[in-house]
Amino acid sequence: MTSPGTRAGEEAEDLHVEEALALVRENPGPPPGDRAPARGTQPGPAARPGHGAHHGDDELPGDGAHPGHDPHQGHEAHSGGDTHPGHRAAPHRPAQSRHRATPWAEARSVAERAGRAGARAGRRAPASVPLDAALGLTLAAPLTALTDLPSFDTSAMDGWAVAGPGPWTVRDEGALAGHAEPAPLTDGEAVRIATGARVPLDTTAVLRTEHGRTDERDRLHPTREVVHGQDIRPRGQECRSGDQLLAIGTLVTPAVLGLAAAAGYDTLTTVPRPRVDVLVLGDELLTAGLPHDGLIRDALGPMLPPWLRALGAEVSTVRRIGDDADALHRAVTTSEADLIVTTGGTAAGPVDHVHPILRRVGADLLVDGVKVRPGHPMLLARIAEGRHLVGLPGNPLAAVSGLLTLAEPLLRTLAARPAPEPYTLPLRDAVHGHPYDTRLVPVVLRGEGAVPLHYNGPAMLRGVAAADALAVVPPGGVRPQEETELLDLPWATGGIGVCFT
Repeated sequence: MTSPGTRAGEEAEDLHVEEALALVRENPGPPPGDRAPARGTQPGPAARPGHGAHHGDDELPGDGAHPGHDPHQGHEAHSGGDTHPGHRAAPHRPAQSRHRATPWAEARSVAERAGRAGARAGRRAPASVPLDAALGLTLAAPLTALTDLPSFDTSAMDGWAVAGPGPWTVRDEGALAGHAEPAPLTDGEAVRIATGARVPLDTTAVLRTEHGRTDERDRLHPTREVVHGQDIRPRGQECRSGDQLLAIGTLVTPAVLGLAAAAGYDTLTTVPRPRVDVLVLGDELLTAGLPHDGLIRDALGPMLPPWLRALGAEVSTVRRIGDDADALHRAVTTSEADLIVTTGGTAAGPVDHVHPILRRVGADLLVDGVKVRPGHPMLLARIAEGRHLVGLPGNPLAAVSGLLTLAEPLLRTLAARPAPEPYTLPLRDAVHGHPYDTRLVPVVLRGEGAVPLHYNGPAMLRGVAAADALAVVPPGGVRPQEETELLDLPWATGGIGVCFT
């Protein structure tokens, strides 16, 4: 049993994290960037370093979007978009400063490649962790049997261990799990036995409780045919010492923990969780109480850390920076995390400091704006070898879009997790599309389809709070019952992502 993309028969030796990553990547399914482009999208180059992010133009036609907008010229900034509520809108950019945002699927592919580069940087050597801390990590060394399983012949059922043909004389003492090996049996003899107990030497079979009866002389008779070896788990039935049980790249699930414990492991060698620092920007944010006097509650500070943990990250710190450029510079330059996540400040307004700070530290801007709604002004930058920054828009649902577009592929690749298999379901209702960009729309799963949810504006969380997934709506929208790609939310799949610690 191996995870998708892993190899069976790998030698039992520790490998460096990038080798584990390479194994996971061998056959993980098509990465997001290799899927067929959404209808109406145009392949284009990644944004060039130094170009500012677009202030969020997330409205659909009829809701404030510019009619006749030229998709080949980028998207002109205007108010009402992806800044955090309370941030000032950026002025309109002159036409000559426009640039092409990165198509959504291509942006996810760029983020995956950034994760690979981060793993190759050698900052994250495999670590030995106790079993109770390994859930959700990826094996960086094969899981090899340390003993035979089972390590002795055991009873698979409650009943009697019998020797030879019946009827049998039953001994007074019984055989219980966890006790010393009972004395050998002789033909015509039986002994009471519990599931998991050691089988006495010379046992022919185990007779289940419901398949035996005793007569007036307390002799045991079978009520059905007894087959030699029945209900005995022989030593080594599951594996022999030295067998490879699981390969490098296997995701540690609860079942993997159980197998490791049964095989005698106290610790596992795993790819460490990527470390993330969260920097919350904005002077208008409150941490308690009701909004008042132009101040609003911070939704991202409480939401992002558990969401990042659900994506496999270790959140090292959450810092509130406000709209202080110097404080942001200090936080970025002193962080030792694999990934810095910022909220807001990715546009070009007077207090949008993320772009200037990235230029100041000499960062390489890999993605500067994505053709997706909400979340258009998100960005991805390499700030040093093996270290990256994802700039999320300040609006809550736009930030969710940025998480799933840029942070999820990067973190997944750093953690050597296999890519989820893409899947589609029909949408019950039609969904309006943006003329040129992908839309991510919250949906709930119902039977063999998905139902789009209302309250899906960039500043709204009401829809996604009830959602199971986000529908990837291509430019132009989808018709009722049309098959549409879905992105599962990490806690909605019932899998490893439900563990937030």
